Amino acid sequence: MKILISGVGGPTPRSISRSIKISKYAQDSKLYGTEVNPLTYGFYESELYEKNILVPRSRDESYWGTLEAFVTENDIKYAMIHPEQAVLAWSLLKKQGGEWPCKTILPDYDLVKVLIDKGAMTEILKDTGLVPVSYVLKPKDLDFIELEKSLSYPFWIRSTSGSSGLGSLKVENRESLNNWMTINPDVSEFIASTFLPGRNLACKLLYHNGELIRSASGERVNYIMSKVAPSGITGNTSFGRLLNEPNLVDLAIKAMDKLFNATNTPKHGFFTADFKEDVNGRPYITEINVRMVAFNYSFAKGGANFSEDILGLLSEDPSFDKNYKMYEFEPGTIFLRDVDVEPILMNESDLIKN
Repeated sequence: MKILISGVGGPTPRSISRSIKISKYAQDSKLYGTEVNPLTYGFYESELYEKNILVPRSRDESYWGTLEAFVTENDIKYAMIHPEQAVLAWSLLKKQGGEWPCKTILPDYDLVKVLIDKGAMTEILKDTGLVPVSYVLKPKDLDFIELEKSLSYPFWIRSTSGSSGLGSLKVENRESLNNWMTINPDVSEFIASTFLPGRNLACKLLYHNGELIRSASGERVNYIMSKVAPSGITGNTSFGRLLNEPNLVDLAIKAMDKLFNATNTPKHGFFTADFKEDVNGRPYITEINVRMVAFNYSFAKGGANFSEDILGLLSEDPSFDKNYKMYEFEPGTIFLRDVDVEPILMNESDLIKN
């Protein structure tokens, strides 16, 4: 079972690769990686990969030729595609009638295009009660009066695209907003939303050919290198919890149903819906990723191995159970993560108290 892993320099593909290595397919799996940046730790993890190569960025016209040659040379059959721009490129190729170099599971392009734009996603969900009150703003055309009619201070602001930590800040007043936009000149569009002080939650959903196959929930509590970001959010969780929350799953499914219908796309692909709770503990969706996220390996170690599930579907394993399952964890299960090391899973009751 030869598998292409794209973007191996990043923490999420590393998490996927390590999940495969503890799956029931581990012994039969050989991993082959691609990366655009040679100065990444993951590119040189020889214990994980048979071979890694540098490729052009997915928007480059030479990307597909380089990738197809690598796939053909190594007889690669399946692919796990990350990050978002690669997902966008692969889904666009399919929409245009092209053939993927190997088999993978990805959402349709029209849905991907919406989900990588937080503003577009929020617009579709705005009347469902699933998303916070939000306002999309462009720094060059900002009308403070219109913004303040929609939102009162403090509110949360972040980039409409990219990882959840990009451009994120709790804004207290006009001056802090102006200053934040000035020191983030590369962000052309922000989305401002009601400030939600509660838990930061994630719900994972795996769909295949119109059916929901698997789900699981977790909580992000602290972040790796949180001190380098004014918001404290870097997009890479250092301490989190594995949760059993069917209500969260129901809300994520409701949102996905609305998005599938709005984009006229089939229920297919892997998604991570991020939620934030208000002061009363009511969760609202802040974004939906079209991919796994970096703490996927922690879920796998807790028994929710989505990489294994995807390989079971891709390989058409006759022993794979396609009946829907919400993964459940032992109550109190937490995970601790740090840079380039194995995560630790334990019960929160075993933490040493100050």
